[in-house]
Amino acid sequence: MKFFNSSVLCFLMVFSSISVSLEVGDMAPDFSLPASDGKTYSLEQYKGKQAIVIAWYPMAFTRGCTIECKSLAENGHLLKQFDVSYFMASVDSLEKNTSFAESTKADFPLLSDPTKTTAKAYDVLALYGFPKRHTIYIGKDGKILMVDRKINAATSAQDIAANLEKLGIPKIALSSTE
Repeated sequence: MKFFNSSVLCFLMVFSSISVSLEVGDMAPDFSLPASDGKTYSLEQYKGKQAIVIAWYPMAFTRGCTIECKSLAENGHLLKQFDVSYFMASVDSLEKNTSFAESTKADFPLLSDPTKTTAKAYDVLALYGFPKRHTIYIGKDGKILMVDRKINAATSAQDIAANLEKLGIPKIALSSTE
């Protein structure tokens, strides 16, 4: 009986921590996270104004994450043609993400979620404690437009731009200096 009780307790603990995955059409969980550019960003500040892309990555300064961040930094012009704000996000400290942004020459904010609260809410936190490499697309209305779970770090910017096109995110006119 003792083994049975322990097994049931273990089962409940494991499955009570598993969150329901976000699906297209769900309201995106609110967030407010500090970023590598010294600002704090929240979902609320974009509702009704602009679509958002959040590219979650496991850990700053690792090979795949560096490749992904550089893809976005070097090909940001592909994303800047859309009416969208884009971010990368991890559970790394703000200091680590700021240093990572500087080292990769990221010209976009890297969000820090060291409490893992937002990563859990967005169902990107893996059992080993780091985010899965997923990209979340959120519409101006605050609803999930797409959850991309098959990320190629090297072509991340191109893939995000293609997805924004497929999702019908409007393009904006860029000045000749951008």
